Amino acid sequence: MSHAAIADKRSSSLRGASLPKWSPWAIALGSLVVAVLIGLVGGLHSRVQWGLIAAILFVLGTYGIAARVEGRRQAKDRVATSLVWVAFLLALVPLVSLVWTTVQRGVKVLDGYFLTHSMGLVADTEPGGGIYHAIIGSLEQVGLATLIGAPVGVLTAIYLVEYGSGRRLAKAITFFVDVMTGIPSIVAGLFILSLMLIFKMQPFGFAGSLALAILMMPVVVRSTEEMLKLVPNELREASLALGVPKWRTILRVVLPTSIGGITTGIVLAIARIAGETAPVLLLVFGNPFINTNPFEGAQSSLPLYIYQQYANSAGSGAAYDRAWAASLTLIAFVMILNLVARGIARWKAPR
Repeated sequence: MSHAAIADKRSSSLRGASLPKWSPWAIALGSLVVAVLIGLVGGLHSRVQWGLIAAILFVLGTYGIAARVEGRRQAKDRVATSLVWVAFLLALVPLVSLVWTTVQRGVKVLDGYFLTHSMGLVADTEPGGGIYHAIIGSLEQVGLATLIGAPVGVLTAIYLVEYGSGRRLAKAITFFVDVMTGIPSIVAGLFILSLMLIFKMQPFGFAGSLALAILMMPVVVRSTEEMLKLVPNELREASLALGVPKWRTILRVVLPTSIGGITTGIVLAIARIAGETAPVLLLVFGNPFINTNPFEGAQSSLPLYIYQQYANSAGSGAAYDRAWAASLTLIAFVMILNLVARGIARWKAPR
């Protein structure tokens, strides 16, 4: 026997037996079949219960088969991988269910007419009407909140990372940012409402933008701060060594390097405030007619429109369908924002 053959034999004996690559799929399919049979025999009609039984059988089956074929050590590794997959699927189930339910119920009235008309002359109990006025209100309120909150949040994060190391002011700002992160949206709305009552102001769209900006700023500060900390100090030191001022180093080196993460953080903050209802209900008050001026008069928004339509629907009817269609529009709006942010991040990413 040649030396190569002897080496191959020794290496194969060291590796031992191993399950084929398709074994996890086979175990998962078998677990699902057994779970369905148990559910039918035991009178379990919920598919969620079937899924939980299948997940338990999948983990136990993976360990038993792997321990018999590959040994207990490799079986533990496969069980850990199986638990990760089970956790991923359990987290994916409510998300897929939510999207599927929203799409299934929202497409009933979602068309061009629905997107280009308001509820001005249509009662909540009548069919027809649309969300054009709510779309305008959401775009203006969220846009103004972003114009206020994003620059303030980014500049605050730049101060904390680049200038505030060890300073008392930076520690105080960090503390208040942490506190503001957990503030309920209704508190921000009450704060702006108290100012409106002091100055005897009527509900208007910009008041809602101020409350949304308060909710947006701590998210932007935290995400931008983490992205700036990831920029290597060697880049800053190299720029400063060439005689470039600190402010220009931040503008030309630090921010371009972290622009992708900063953009993502801003979009996450926008996604959070785009679905807020309580501040808009308190400050903007809602308006079935089209109002393109956020600085005068009541306005509507998509979250407020959804709340009002569902509250007046009693679980069925035209208002119920309009609420689901507006929910689908809001999800699509947030998804488009995320796609745009990813495009900007890739465009502006350093090469």
